Amino acid sequence: MRYAMAIDTKKCVGCSDCVVACQLENDVPEGYCRDWIVEITTGTYPDLQTEIRSERCNHCANAPCVRCCPTGASHFEDGGIVLVQPNECIGCKACIAACPYDARYVHPDGYVDKCTFCLHRVKKGQQPACVAVCPTKCLYFGDIDDPRSKISLLLKKRKWKTLIPEAGTDPKIYYLI
Repeated sequence: MRYAMAIDTKKCVGCSDCVVACQLENDVPEGYCRDWIVEITTGTYPDLQTEIRSERCNHCANAPCVRCCPTGASHFEDGGIVLVQPNECIGCKACIAACPYDARYVHPDGYVDKCTFCLHRVKKGQQPACVAVCPTKCLYFGDIDDPRSKISLLLKKRKWKTLIPEAGTDPKIYYLI
């Protein structure tokens, strides 16, 4: 089993409902976030294209944050989810420096925090909070090892990309294009 998320960039409207749901579900302190909205415009006027997408930790299979953590606080959990054990984190920020996606922050309590794919919800058979609230249904989460899962079927039939593929991290966030 390998969990992954696909984000349909043709359906995302940048409403930030995913950001707010994550903050509320995970008691993220005010002024911080585990996911965020990015708007990228490419091309030359008048031929411009805009992509809106939700970004977060990429839960990489080859996660540099896990490799560099001196205490083991950053680790792999069920389904390949990358987590941080707050009581083992010494706040050295090595994982922040190692992450090419800028997906971690120092929690006011001194440990590093990030997206967890809402593993506490997933273990109960629920979707991550961001997926559950998305009004355009542009977020998909599931097991990419299950060939019948919605995410596996989407990745087979749609074109997709990952961010910073040259980093060699094998990210588990896929952007449907």
